[in-house]
Amino acid sequence: MNLHHPDDHPPDGWVAAPIGGQFTLHSGGLYARWQDGRLRLGFRVRAQQGNPGGACHGGMLATFADVLLSAAAHVQADIPRQFLPTISLQLDYMAAAPMGSWVHGCTDVLKVTRNLLFSQALVHADDTLALRASGVFRRGPLLPDTEGDRPLELPGMPRRDGA
Repeated sequence: MNLHHPDDHPPDGWVAAPIGGQFTLHSGGLYARWQDGRLRLGFRVRAQQGNPGGACHGGMLATFADVLLSAAAHVQADIPRQFLPTISLQLDYMAAAPMGSWVHGCTDVLKVTRNLLFSQALVHADDTLALRASGVFRRGPLLPDTEGDRPLELPGMPRRDGA
């Protein structure tokens, strides 16, 4: 299933990202790029992700932040591609993400322990800071490759054999 929409019009350099599983696919397709040694994820706000006020629903922004924080860990930290169930997700909504805006963010992995991973992210709607997020994730079993979640291979991203 591919729910990337022809009207998404991601900026140059962004490619469809089959990550986050079926829930993420049904929430709306995500796009990715590798820039400055970090994974960046983004999506175009469409009506299916909106709230009654005409902006992106806070639940969609929370979903995006959750996927962003954990997905970045798979390529920015020295860990295998493993299930990272969320233990804690803290969000500060700072501005609305209007319909049609390009929502995008990147993550800093703060600490990795034997069992836990700590990360934080900033999310923008176009050029406006819209959300600050931080999360704690438990390091779980290895992930299988599925239709809705595969390892990312992006231009410029270093190859991680065996991880």
